[in-house]
Amino acid sequence: MRKLGWLGVFGVFVAVATYGGRPVAGQQQMPRPYGTPPPLAITAFGGKPVTYQAPRTPWGDPDLQGVWSSDDMEGIGIAAGGGRGGRGGAPQTAPAGPTPLYLDEAAMKARQEQVAKAATSRDTSAESSFRFDYARRAFPQTRLLVDPADGRMPALWPNVENRIMPRGTFGTGPLDSVLDFSLYERCITRGIGGSILRVIYGNGNRIVQAPGVVALSYEMLPDTRVFYTDGRPRINQSIGQYLGDSRARWEGEELVVETTNLTDLTAFGVNGNGTRHSKAMKITERFRRVADGIVQYQATWDDPLTYQAPFTVSFPLTPLDGGKLLPYDCHPGNTAISMALSAERLEDRRLAEDLAKGIKRPRRALQECGAGIGSDAVAGCGDAPAAAGGRGGRGGAANTGEDTRER
Repeated sequence: MRKLGWLGVFGVFVAVATYGGRPVAGQQQMPRPYGTPPPLAITAFGGKPVTYQAPRTPWGDPDLQGVWSSDDMEGIGIAAGGGRGGRGGAPQTAPAGPTPLYLDEAAMKARQEQVAKAATSRDTSAESSFRFDYARRAFPQTRLLVDPADGRMPALWPNVENRIMPRGTFGTGPLDSVLDFSLYERCITRGIGGSILRVIYGNGNRIVQAPGVVALSYEMLPDTRVFYTDGRPRINQSIGQYLGDSRARWEGEELVVETTNLTDLTAFGVNGNGTRHSKAMKITERFRRVADGIVQYQATWDDPLTYQAPFTVSFPLTPLDGGKLLPYDCHPGNTAISMALSAERLEDRRLAEDLAKGIKRPRRALQECGAGIGSDAVAGCGDAPAAAGGRGGRGGAANTGEDTRER
């Protein structure tokens, strides 16, 4: 028996050595090959060429260090006409023809005036210092999506149309387990896209560097990603991680980060919502300091098993007000999940009790005039007043939609 046991262990090592570098099951056949990520689009300056050279670290790499934010992307949607990528990831109607990526001179001037006026007002009327962060700088882009050129999210393959990240607190129920909640609701992660796309607060991104390594920390659900630039090999392809396995290299002024080894449990949209991608997803990010106070960020998402074409978002990151990431005290398995599940089981019992009395009624919704933004009553529900705009704090925003914002 002891010999058989050692044979079993030996068999496991052989299997790992033989199959460790192969694609995981179900991914050998791809509907299309991977694409070539486009070059960096410097949207901060309307696509104009930039000759700025970043200061250097003591060991000679471009210095990206600082605490950067996507707050200045307030009001700029992911795709033309809204596009897929919000909470539910459902497609929205886009204009019939391609829309310009950049505002014209008159529209840009109007945006600058609007952003400056709103920032001045919010600086003196903020209801909170830690919520509803707002823009201070105006940029000319009309959307985050720079590729495809028409500004529309690529179509999904038909077999993944319904692979949506669950939202237990905003769904229709019933809630049967923790798997009916998103990873964000469970305080685990918002994924790579959801951690950097702008929402109503917590948009800080801290970059620190050392020889051979760059670390990127997010403010909300405080994940830290480590980008090795020293040429070390990747981990075994069979190991999946929420934030994947990243390897990086310097291409002149740009830090290029390629991430693989992702799971099929995260998605692209804001706060990690939207359609969950497959394990075949490959993300190529580019970071370049294009001015003293601007880091251009770009990410190409390429998943041959989920999207019919790759897509790329690009937008500037600017200094975070206050310059420090705030603590985000959210923990996995928090009480909200257990309370929501216990309330659902209570509704199960109440439904059965009513049915035994001959009362057949619909299941109660998860939200019935419950807490809205900032614990306000839901606008338009019962006697609740319409939501007021103009909130502000370390930034502030009105009650807005879900394309690049959190409700």
